[in-house]
Amino acid sequence: MNQKYIIGLIGSIREGYNKFLEKELDKKGITGLVSSHGAILSVLYKHNGTLPVLQIADLINRTKSTVTELIAKLEKNEYVIKKPNPDDKRSTLIELTKKGQSIQQSFYEISENLIKTTYKGFTEEEKDQLIALLLKVKKNFK
Repeated sequence: MNQKYIIGLIGSIREGYNKFLEKELDKKGITGLVSSHGAILSVLYKHNGTLPVLQIADLINRTKSTVTELIAKLEKNEYVIKKPNPDDKRSTLIELTKKGQSIQQSFYEISENLIKTTYKGFTEEEKDQLIALLLKVKKNFK
């Protein structure tokens, strides 16, 4: 393959995993989520279901405005709610709702299936090489 097609290849991989996730979510009857919501749900699951918006943004390496937009969609679909932060009046807390908590097991199953599909046919050494090379590409854009 021509080395000039790397960005197109990365885009194609992204499109493929988005379609994969859509199918997996549909199989489990989960609606209103897209792949970009996964990082937010993941950090909320890891931090007892509640975090300030700025901390979420820091943890997932996104801007506050991007995270705020994604949270608005999660809130509209009743996966999270916004609450005032009693410790800091300038801050807003994001909290998982019962609906958001109820999909945690499915979320982990889908994530595991995504990882298994991604690395299908790879040796451990190839996985490590791939990660190292992709991190090198990422560093070029900082």
